[in-house]
Amino acid sequence: MTDRYCVFGHPVGHSKSPAIHAAFADQAGDDIEYVAIEAPLDDFAGAWRRFVAEGGRGANVTVPFKEDAFHLCDTLSERARRAGAVNTLVLGSNGLTYGDTTDGVGLVRDLKRHGVELTGARILVLGAGGAVRGVLEPLLAEEPAGLRVANRTAAKAEALAADFRDLGEIVGGGFDAVEGAYDLVINGTSASLAGDLPPLPDNLLAPDASAYDMMYGAEPTVFLRWAAERGAHIVDGLGMLVEQAAESFFQWRGRHPDTAPVLEKLRQVL
Repeated sequence: MTDRYCVFGHPVGHSKSPAIHAAFADQAGDDIEYVAIEAPLDDFAGAWRRFVAEGGRGANVTVPFKEDAFHLCDTLSERARRAGAVNTLVLGSNGLTYGDTTDGVGLVRDLKRHGVELTGARILVLGAGGAVRGVLEPLLAEEPAGLRVANRTAAKAEALAADFRDLGEIVGGGFDAVEGAYDLVINGTSASLAGDLPPLPDNLLAPDASAYDMMYGAEPTVFLRWAAERGAHIVDGLGMLVEQAAESFFQWRGRHPDTAPVLEKLRQVL
């Protein structure tokens, strides 16, 4: 019997998740169906219940439903509880819904694949929205020397840092408070979508620094171009997308797929 999974979003037609999970299933020899479902903005919980009633066993969740998914879960992973959002739903054998967030795991795995050392590193994360909140716990678990969250609205970054201060060395503030050189700078703002660049000092990057943009495209984002011009090793977020999907697949199927060939194929068609 075919096991059914989906990705919920609004809009969702652009999602690469169906292709990614089809490739994972082919690797594993699993008989699954994975589709994209545009849930109504005012009834995400209803969309999940209907999918379960039709035989659905799990789902990915993208914008704007990650907080809705968080609130409908019966149980949550610790990292989802910290993030206040869920991007992976699992239907248990007892009929209860388990929620997890795999974005931070995906980010950390992609950084490590590119040889970026996190332990003992000085890390700067740009932005203080949901995308950033979802990756702070896994980043702090790597025990960096320090992590700064910088945001246009300083108070938002300060509040976010306070929520995670029990996990490690983390501070928050405005872009104008950023000083010193960092080993890794992660852009978690949506500025790249508009072709904009956060206000950054020219001396931000330490020697041999890395720069990571959670966004991706056929060409490097304006943030990555800025970093490359200053000698940084640059990485976009396509690998994060594939790695977070792989962690979701593990939650559902109990096995980790090989992400390298899937990532290579996606890169070729960007």
